Amino acid sequence: MKRSRYECGLEAALAVIGCKWKLMILYRLTSGTRRFGELRRAVTGISEKILIQQLRELGADGVVAREDFREIPPRVEYSLTPFGVSLSEALGPLCEWGREHMSRIEGTKARSESGAGEEAARVGP
Repeated sequence: MKRSRYECGLEAALAVIGCKWKLMILYRLTSGTRRFGELRRAVTGISEKILIQQLRELGADGVVAREDFREIPPRVEYSLTPFGVSLSEALGPLCEWGREHMSRIEGTKARSESGAGEEAARVGP
């Protein structure tokens, strides 16, 4: 069942953003128009299938524009729409916060992951 109303602005924004891949795609498109292959290389760790799916969803939400040049070999370019630019600008402070606290977050995550591994080793199978 699709929701027609949101309780707060954050909930509405998260309905568009959805997952980390969309955030990474938005981040890579803030510098300008990119071809599909460029995005695939720039968004490390994403599969081609997921990239296509996320780009379609972003397009359906009006965040990303897709231009198919109908050439051989195929050339398709993606760019942010004005709506997408406004979302990207709204995410700027979150990106800056992450940049400022990156080393702390990396340290915390590393300790957490190594602690989980030690705990699993103590508990055993």
